[in-house]
Amino acid sequence: MTSTSPDRELRSQLESLTTEAYRPELADVDRLPTLEIARLMNGEDGSVAAAVAEQLPRIAAAVDAVAARMARGGRLIYAGAGTAGRLGVLDASECPPTFNTDPEQVVGLIAGGPAALVTSVEGAEDSRELAESDLAALTPTADDTVVGVSASGRTPYAIGAVEYARARGALTVGLACNRGSALAAAAEHGIEVVAGPEFLTGSTRLKAGTAQKLVLNMLSTITMIRLGKTYGNLMVDVRASNEKLRARSRRIVAQVTGARDDVVESALAATDGEVKHAILVILADVDAPTAARLLTESAGHLRAALDRSRTG
Repeated sequence: MTSTSPDRELRSQLESLTTEAYRPELADVDRLPTLEIARLMNGEDGSVAAAVAEQLPRIAAAVDAVAARMARGGRLIYAGAGTAGRLGVLDASECPPTFNTDPEQVVGLIAGGPAALVTSVEGAEDSRELAESDLAALTPTADDTVVGVSASGRTPYAIGAVEYARARGALTVGLACNRGSALAAAAEHGIEVVAGPEFLTGSTRLKAGTAQKLVLNMLSTITMIRLGKTYGNLMVDVRASNEKLRARSRRIVAQVTGARDDVVESALAATDGEVKHAILVILADVDAPTAARLLTESAGHLRAALDRSRTG
């Protein structure tokens, strides 16, 4: 039985991808001692950071463009399938507790919807139409950014999302793990992190997944730094939704201000647990409403609010 023409075309495409390449030197890996396999995998993972480093100028350019739009009220929207989609949803879901963002400010779309987070949804990644439908529900604007994520760089869902968003004026970023990818070409900002063939042939949840996670970490974290969500390397916009985060909030206020525990507790109580506001209350010697006003006038940037308080 011979393959159909589309099957042959797809096989040819996959064979040309670095992420799908076979490594004959690992053909007997299943015969090795467990510790040796672990050492080999660890060595493979060590190459990922260097591959990301090669793309730092592109990543930085994308971050600056994203931050400029989010400062105007735009959203950051990830779109991907399988592992790539799950990583986007993960990054988006961690922004509210880390940076006190609105849940709608950073959004993760995965082909096949929420069910695809825990199981495979057949055919979802092959549908540009599904990507268009998912994005249309969000009504993207010129202030929004859509990041298509795909290890292969050929996933129709990711490419469809980027093309749909770009046609509507949104900023677009294409994150792939192969050179010359269709996804990077479709986006204004193409980022191609090539970490080489996988330890298990074609298993892009490994090095490619790690590379994507590192880049998404940078996109969201540095954007939030640019938006004033941090003070130095402290998460001063942290949302204290549990006891651990409440303890972290107290610690951050104490680290920045050097104030006694009772002063920290009083400031946090007066500002409903808002870390930046509490810091201003202590360092600027103002009441909670004044702290809120200073931060509003400074677009949420604590350093600028402190400067404003000193100049009257």
